[in-house]
Amino acid sequence: MGCDGGTIPKRHELVKGPKKVEKVDRNAELAAKWKYCALSQEKLRRPIIACDLGRLFNKDSVIEYLLDKTAERPNAEAVSHIRGIKDIKELNLTDNPEWKGERSNTKGDIYEDMNCGMFICPVVGLEMNGKHRFCYLQNCGCVFSDRALKEVKTEICHKCGEGFKAEDIVVLNGTKEEVGKLSVRMEEKRAKAKTKKSKKSKAAETVSTPSESKEDAQAPQVDLTAQQNGDESSQPAVAGSSDSSKGGKSSTASTSSIAKRNFQEMTEKSEVFKSLFTTHSSAKRSKDQTSNWVTHTPYHF
Repeated sequence: MGCDGGTIPKRHELVKGPKKVEKVDRNAELAAKWKYCALSQEKLRRPIIACDLGRLFNKDSVIEYLLDKTAERPNAEAVSHIRGIKDIKELNLTDNPEWKGERSNTKGDIYEDMNCGMFICPVVGLEMNGKHRFCYLQNCGCVFSDRALKEVKTEICHKCGEGFKAEDIVVLNGTKEEVGKLSVRMEEKRAKAKTKKSKKSKAAETVSTPSESKEDAQAPQVDLTAQQNGDESSQPAVAGSSDSSKGGKSSTASTSSIAKRNFQEMTEKSEVFKSLFTTHSSAKRSKDQTSNWVTHTPYHF
């Protein structure tokens, strides 16, 4: 039994079995996570940042997303939890001295190690290529391997010397279980921040209200003491306030003249005190001392 042209088909051409499951290349999957931005899918370049879930991004791509969230992006789900700059941290990475760049093998006649990472752990020296577990500290942003944190147990950063707690350690590109734990921790952290803000706002309101009540209580007391003592200095002020409501500008001029005359007529005050005011006789000039022209410069004197 043949087909047109005398060809004889084989069994695998006629009988089709179940489709084979396509397997993703392990090296390609690791390179996509550790060498490319999770949002823009561009190659990672400094400055590199990480979120609370341990995903790596280029800083400029995340800033563009925050400035314009309405634009359509293929990987917008990776940054849906990022609300602002406070939700990201710039990483303090250590360069790999064996990394020669991507353009070193331009001719294709040199063996190129695809597993070579751009960065390494500053304590153990492991390459950050996805084969080893890496973490970063939320306080300072320094990146270390998980082996270094387990072997050298300390509460001080190995690179910058800043203190940290176990809650500040975030796994980079972790598994689904690790990402789920980090998401729960992120929600708890945000809930604590909201409670702190609400407490601060309530405390500010309670501080402002008693101060206003004290000022209102102190204002009438001053007026009562002034009326009881019957000081002469307070009388012109009260008269001026009553006249101002009736006479306007003329009342202010009369009160100022009364106040000026009262200072010179006071027998209790000394001549030195009275000479401080322009109504004193020493402040007045004779016709010989005055001139026919007026100037505002000190050269007249």
